[in-house]
Amino acid sequence: MGKGKNKEKEEPRRGNKTSNGHHKRLHHAKGRQETKYSAVTRQANFPTKLAMWDFDHCDPKRCSGKKLERLGLIKSLRIGQKFQGIIVTPNGKGVVCPDDREIVEQFGIAVVECSWARLEEVPFGKIGGKYERLLPYFVAANPVNYGRPMKLNCVEAIAACLAIVGRQDWALELLQNFEWGPNFLKINKELLEMYTECTDSESVLNAEKEFLEMIEKEKEERKKLKSEVDIWEMGNPNIKHQEEEGDSEEEESEEDDDRYQSEEENILVIDVPGPDEMARNSELSEEEDEEDVEDEEKEGEEEEAESRLHEITV
Repeated sequence: MGKGKNKEKEEPRRGNKTSNGHHKRLHHAKGRQETKYSAVTRQANFPTKLAMWDFDHCDPKRCSGKKLERLGLIKSLRIGQKFQGIIVTPNGKGVVCPDDREIVEQFGIAVVECSWARLEEVPFGKIGGKYERLLPYFVAANPVNYGRPMKLNCVEAIAACLAIVGRQDWALELLQNFEWGPNFLKINKELLEMYTECTDSESVLNAEKEFLEMIEKEKEERKKLKSEVDIWEMGNPNIKHQEEEGDSEEEESEEDDDRYQSEEENILVIDVPGPDEMARNSELSEEEDEEDVEDEEKEGEEEEAESRLHEITV
C-alpha cells in the first residue's frame, strides 16, 4: 500500500521524462539550443540556390549564415559534399566576374561559413567544387568588421557575387533581411560599377588594380597635404619675429607719445599765470588803454587846430 501511494505521487514529476526515464530532448541544453534556432526555420523561394559549409565558428545570434538558414534562404552542406555552382572560397583560382552569370543563375552560390581568425581549421580540400572563385576588393558593412577591406561575412560574400554578375536586385533582396545590409551596396557602389563593366576574370583584376592604385595615390596626397598643413599651423618664424618687432616698436611709440603729452601738460602748467600776475596784467592793460585815449584826444585837438588855422587863412 505504502509503495503504491508513493508511486502515484511521484508519477506527475516524470512529465519531463520519456517512458524509459530519460529527459526529453527539449530539456537538454543542446536540445533547447537546436529547438530555438530550428523551430523558426522556414522554406523561402529565392531565385537561385544558396548553400554553405558551416563550421560553427560564429555566434549563432550574429552569424549571417545561420540567420539565412533560419529564414530558409540557404542550405547547409556536409563536409565532403561538393557544389555545382560558384563557390566563394580563399582557394579560388580566379575572381568572380560578369561571365559567371549563367552559372550563378542555373546552379547558385555557395560560401564557407567560418571565422576569419580560424581559417587554418577549415579542411578546404574536402569542400568546394568545379567553379571556385575569389572575390575582388570590397569593404565590409557588417557590424563586426565595418569599414575593413575584404572582411565580408556570409551574406555580404553572396551579395557581392550576385551584384558582380549583374543581379543587384537579388543581392538587395538578400541584404534586406539585415538592418545594415543595404548599406553594403551603397559603400561599394563605385567598385560595383567598375566590376560590372568588366567581362572576364582578368578584366576584373585590372579594374581592382586601378582602384587600389587610385586610393593609394589619394592616401599619399592626403598625407602630403596633412604635413603641409601642420607646417603652416606652426607659423612662419620670420613673420612671427617681424610681428614681435612691430609690437615692440608700437609699445615704444606709445611710450614716446605719453612722454610728449606729459611734457606738454607740464609746459601748460608753467605758462598759466597766477592771480597776482593776472591782476598786474589787467592794470597794465588799463594804463595802455588810457594812454591810447590820451593820444587820440591829442590827435583830435591837433586836427581841430589845423582846420581853424585854415579857416583864418581863407
